[in-house]
Amino acid sequence: MSSGEHVTIGICAYNEESNIERSIRSVYGQKTFGFDIDEVIVVSSGSTDGTDGIVSGLLPEFENLRFIPQEKREGKNSAINLFLDNKKTQIAVLLNADNAFGDENSLSNLIKPFSDPKVGIVGGHPVPTNGKDSFAGFASHMLWAMHHHVSEVHPKIGELVAFRDIGTRLPVRTQSDEDILRMKLEEAGYTGVYAADAVIRNRGPETVADFIKQRTRVNIGERYMKRDYGYEIPTWKGSLLVGAMFGAVKDMGFHPVKMSMTAAMEAYSRLKASAYVMSDKGDMNVWDPVSTTKKL
Repeated sequence: MSSGEHVTIGICAYNEESNIERSIRSVYGQKTFGFDIDEVIVVSSGSTDGTDGIVSGLLPEFENLRFIPQEKREGKNSAINLFLDNKKTQIAVLLNADNAFGDENSLSNLIKPFSDPKVGIVGGHPVPTNGKDSFAGFASHMLWAMHHHVSEVHPKIGELVAFRDIGTRLPVRTQSDEDILRMKLEEAGYTGVYAADAVIRNRGPETVADFIKQRTRVNIGERYMKRDYGYEIPTWKGSLLVGAMFGAVKDMGFHPVKMSMTAAMEAYSRLKASAYVMSDKGDMNVWDPVSTTKKL
C-alpha cells in the first residue's frame, strides 16, 4: 500500500458505558503502517447511560476523535449512515463499541489488502473472550471457529469490517449492514477478503437463552437478505459448514456433548428465524441488547 492512505474509523454505540472507552483506546493503540487514521467518529444512538459522557471526556485527549450523538435510537444502520455521511475518506472501518482490537497490528492487517484496487471490503477475525467451561461460552468459541474456517474459503464479513465507500447507504428498517455493503460492492465489481490476522476481541453470550436470542436475531437478518435480495450468506451453505466443523474440532478438540449442544442451539435459532421471516413480522432493525455480551 502506498504511503499516505487515509481511513476513518466508525464506532456505533448504544448504552456501552462499560466498553466504549476500551474500544476507543484500542484504536489509538494501533500501529499504522502505510496509512493514516484521519478521524475516529463515535455515533451514540440515543444512549441513556454514561456512554455520551465518557466519549465527551475523551475528546480533549484525542484531537481527531469526533462525537456525533443521535437524540433518538433508530438502529445501527441509521448510525452507520450518519457516520458515512460525516467521514471524509474513501476507506471506512466499522468497529463495534463492545469490541476491541486483539493486538496492535490488527488494524494494519485489516487495511493491507486494499493495496489491491479490486478489493472492496475486508473482514476481520473475531475471537471471543468467554471461557469455554459453560455451554454458552463453548458455543461462542465454536461458532467463531467455524466462522473462521468458512471465511478462509468464502469470506464472511462481520464484527470488524473495512470497505470502500462507493455511496451505498443502508436501509434503516433492516439490521443487515456488512452483508448489504458487501453485496453492493460485489455488484460494482469489487471482491471481499478475509484477514485472519486482523483479530477483534468480542464477548459472546453467557447463557443458553442469550445465545439463542442473539443467534435468532442474526439469522433473521440473514434470512431477510436471502428473501429480499436473493443474496446467499456463506454460513448457510452445508458444504462449507461441514469443512468448518472439522476445522473447529481440529482447533478445539473433540467435545461431543458441547458440540452437539451448540449445533442444536444453532439449528433451533435458524428454525425460529426462518419461521419469523415466513410470517413476515419485519426485520429487527432496533433490537433488545443481549446484556451478557456487554462486558468484554
